[in-house]
Amino acid sequence: MRAGFASPVGPLTVWQEGEAITKLDWSPAGGAAMTPLLSDAVAQLEAYFAGQLERFKLPFNVKGTQFQQDVCAAMLAIPFGYTRTYGEIATELGVPAQAVGQACGANPIPIMIPCHRVMGAKGLTGFSGKGGVETKVTLLRLEGAAGLLI
Repeated sequence: MRAGFASPVGPLTVWQEGEAITKLDWSPAGGAAMTPLLSDAVAQLEAYFAGQLERFKLPFNVKGTQFQQDVCAAMLAIPFGYTRTYGEIATELGVPAQAVGQACGANPIPIMIPCHRVMGAKGLTGFSGKGGVETKVTLLRLEGAAGLLI
């Protein structure tokens, strides 16, 4: 099941399987069916973009390897308005920074699992969502982390 949301960074679709959110992508939902969980997810996205929500309180099911799930857990631990580097997360997990970067790029639930808060050692890096780095900058500015973009 899925539900759409018109966000400041383009149309977003949130996907639900079972009792968890499994995906967020940049596409119109078209013919979506609203469930209580999807309704809550859309309401939380609206609050996030209105500057009224700092942490999503939703059940997530990250499909992927244990390593991808570990990287997503590390991203979820980054507070609103702050950033960490790929290297910092890599050190925490005992893996190369490049592997963390690949896992961030494969994050199936961007924005809600805040891969936009992960930077390179020298500052701003890419973003796998629609709009790339511009979208990442928009999200970081929304969170008041614009001073960290250098």
